[in-house]
Amino acid sequence: IIRTRIYESLYWKESCFGLTAETLVDRANDLTSFGGQYGNQKPTEFLCLTLKLLQLQPTKEIILEFIRNEDFKYLRALGAFYLRLVGTSLEIYQNLEPLLNDYRKLRKRTIDGEFAIVCMDEFIDELLREDRVCDTILPRIIKRHVLEENKELKPRESVLEALLDDEDMDTSTHEEDLTSGIYEGKQPTNSETSREKDKSKNKSSSGSEESRSRSRTPRGTDRCK
Repeated sequence: IIRTRIYESLYWKESCFGLTAETLVDRANDLTSFGGQYGNQKPTEFLCLTLKLLQLQPTKEIILEFIRNEDFKYLRALGAFYLRLVGTSLEIYQNLEPLLNDYRKLRKRTIDGEFAIVCMDEFIDELLREDRVCDTILPRIIKRHVLEENKELKPRESVLEALLDDEDMDTSTHEEDLTSGIYEGKQPTNSETSREKDKSKNKSSSGSEESRSRSRTPRGTDRCK
């Protein structure tokens, strides 16, 4: 049903006719939102380009270039959505999970025709967890923990956990520096303190002796010279 509505849409007739995998990039770069259907069940431009990709069936390397592109966020979103439709479970996890670190804002066209702000990582999380995204039923994929148990996929490393680990390492290193006395502001030892006191005493005693010797010198000595 959605396919028929896409074929009947004005955007499909005017902008998707004769597109290739290369020229489709320009159309994707011009996108300003994503979504499924809106208003009177009209398909979005995002959905029209997705169907065009399904017809063209570009190589996997081209789709990965879409996903790796950091300059055009809607091109990345389109590549991620297409890979979720045609990729294997392993390919989907390996190539979409890194996008969970992309927090750029996207405009999503809602069913009532309005726009909502959705971050890229939220959209990717929906692709990995939900069964229906952009009014499209997604193929089922193998659960992540199953792939981990089969040694096909490594446990996912969270950026937040990595930052916390770095902070723990910095804290432990600082504590080691404090205990070993390596840091610059270390406290002087008892022997150093006693040596400083002896030096100050010697200076004070030498100063008092000089003052006494000056006081003993006759005042008329300078005049005689």
